[in-house]
Amino acid sequence: MSLFYVLAGLVLLVIGGEFLVKSSVALSLKFHISKIVIGMTVVSFATSLPELLVSLNAAVEGHPEMSIGNVVGSNIANIALVLGATAILTPILIKRISYVLNIPAMLILSGLLYWFLHNDMTLSFTEGLILFIFLVVFIIVLMRYASKSGEIDLDELEGIDDSTEQTNMLKILLWLIIGGVALWYGADLLVMGAILLAKQVGVSESVISVSAVAIGTSIPELAASIISALKKEKDLSFGNLVGSNIFNIGSVLGLTAMIKPIHITDVRLIDVDILWMLGISALIIPLAMLPKRNVISWAKGFIYLSLYIVYMYFFVFEVS
Repeated sequence: MSLFYVLAGLVLLVIGGEFLVKSSVALSLKFHISKIVIGMTVVSFATSLPELLVSLNAAVEGHPEMSIGNVVGSNIANIALVLGATAILTPILIKRISYVLNIPAMLILSGLLYWFLHNDMTLSFTEGLILFIFLVVFIIVLMRYASKSGEIDLDELEGIDDSTEQTNMLKILLWLIIGGVALWYGADLLVMGAILLAKQVGVSESVISVSAVAIGTSIPELAASIISALKKEKDLSFGNLVGSNIFNIGSVLGLTAMIKPIHITDVRLIDVDILWMLGISALIIPLAMLPKRNVISWAKGFIYLSLYIVYMYFFVFEVS
């Protein structure tokens, strides 16, 4: 029954996320908000809402380690699994904006998260506020840089097209209701199922959140990336994956800690999982520079995918 709850929760989160992105973009266009602003704030935040609701639900219900585990596991999967698997199918280009802003911001936020948790095993209100403020400053700087450099292709921003702009208010409200209800119950089912599954298997809740829950919440990104690569419709946006990791830490953990401080007891999250997240994130720099600059080739993708397999192998070996 626990597995059913997890799967049902994931399905509802995917459905809710899709409807929320569509409704958020359509509503923003109705109010004539810039497409660059929508792409970098509304869409990014909406796609992070499933993780945010799962983390908030877990923290409020007294299972804070699931909040950290879900974000750390998702960030590892986004880079090593999603980026790696997609790069094997098609080369991924890295734009200058990623070197200047996205990658440094991801590494700084990841480092701050490790430092905060390593100090006292707690992500406090103040620390959550610092993470969130960093995210807000990053968004402002990113939008200014993007508007001046012209590196953002408005035609490739997720969910933004002419048909969305023509959507009527009744349909937008319907999308909002469907998305909100699906996200709410999806998060509730996923957390409940993960807790039951952890008890049945005999492992900690953080282990389940880093593995099963994290992989589950990364499946939509993985599926969308692979389908796009196979159809050769457009290149996977490297910036979107890195941006997702930034939003996961800044908004998901930042807001969760501001609402309720996150205390953890599983030292593995700090001594192993977050260090893996830091290492996989930092590896982007040498892989992007050598031997061919600005491209994540199939060979580099294979390295990342292999690292994820190794991580999961030792993960399963240690907890079994």
